[in-house]
Amino acid sequence: MKLFRIVLSLIFVALLVSCTRPTAEPEVVYVTKEVVKEVEVEKEGPIEIAVIVKTSNSSFWQNVQTGAFAAQAELKQKTPKLSVTFLGAQSESHINEQINIVESAIDRGVKAIVLAPSDVNALIAPVEKAKAAGIPVVIIDSLLAGPEDNYVSFLATDNDAAGRACAARLIEEVKAKTGSDSGKIAIMSYVAGVGSEIGRVGGFEDYIAKNSHLEIVTKQYSNADMPTALDQTTNVLVANPDLVGIFGANEPTAIGMGRAIEQAGLAGKIVAIGFDGNQVLQEMVRNGTLQAIAVQSSFNMGYLGVKTAYEVAIEGKTVEHFVDTGFIMVDKNNIDSEEAQNVLY
Repeated sequence: MKLFRIVLSLIFVALLVSCTRPTAEPEVVYVTKEVVKEVEVEKEGPIEIAVIVKTSNSSFWQNVQTGAFAAQAELKQKTPKLSVTFLGAQSESHINEQINIVESAIDRGVKAIVLAPSDVNALIAPVEKAKAAGIPVVIIDSLLAGPEDNYVSFLATDNDAAGRACAARLIEEVKAKTGSDSGKIAIMSYVAGVGSEIGRVGGFEDYIAKNSHLEIVTKQYSNADMPTALDQTTNVLVANPDLVGIFGANEPTAIGMGRAIEQAGLAGKIVAIGFDGNQVLQEMVRNGTLQAIAVQSSFNMGYLGVKTAYEVAIEGKTVEHFVDTGFIMVDKNNIDSEEAQNVLY
């Protein structure tokens, strides 16, 4: 009987094996499911955060790009498919070109946009279009008009405070050089209507009016073009030989202003305050052409801009609506300090 049970068990096992051997289907089905899953993920493509600035043709915006790509490298550890793209118009005055870049980003379905608007009003409609498409927008550098809930956060220098700091330094330097807070000064600005310019130059003008007897005899707009700023400054210096001070309100404008001062043989003879901090402007501070420069943290604008966009679009977080990215006044005395070197580029 025991032998009969063993034989019966062996027959049952043999039958079970023979029934299951032909069907490898469960494995095939499993493999097929995995392939389909991979294809679906591949179709999703990269997770894009588009960084769109006024122009890519200046050291300032290139340093914003460095910050943006540093954030990308860090965030890719959490999201390997993350792609940060960086685009800008050919010039800061090419507002329609920037609008087209923003609308193209919306059309291709980016996850978020980090935008430095070239015009305080003209970019309202594209940002509203992004919001309607469910694409969060982080504004950097320059103010955007319209409802503040069109964008999730605004990261920038307090341009009004920076303009006032430049005015205070110019008054101080003029007093030290002439013994008085009176005389003629000029403002070499960049693009009319840009949020940063409105705050920066507006703050400068207001502080000068309330805290000195200096007279602003002219305000020129270079469209953020260095050769234009050079020509304009040359003409201003010729027309006003008794000028005691001059302010260059952004990187290319300050460079053009400084070169005009040098070519006129006025380096160290006229008080000149610049804005931003690339290698050319640093050398002008060292050689005395410029008495000081207000330097923003352009790296932080790119870095924090991308990180903020990621937090909102990918992680669903609520972020601060305004973040001051800061500035410092750099002169001969502190240009080699760690604080200055952290923002100079």
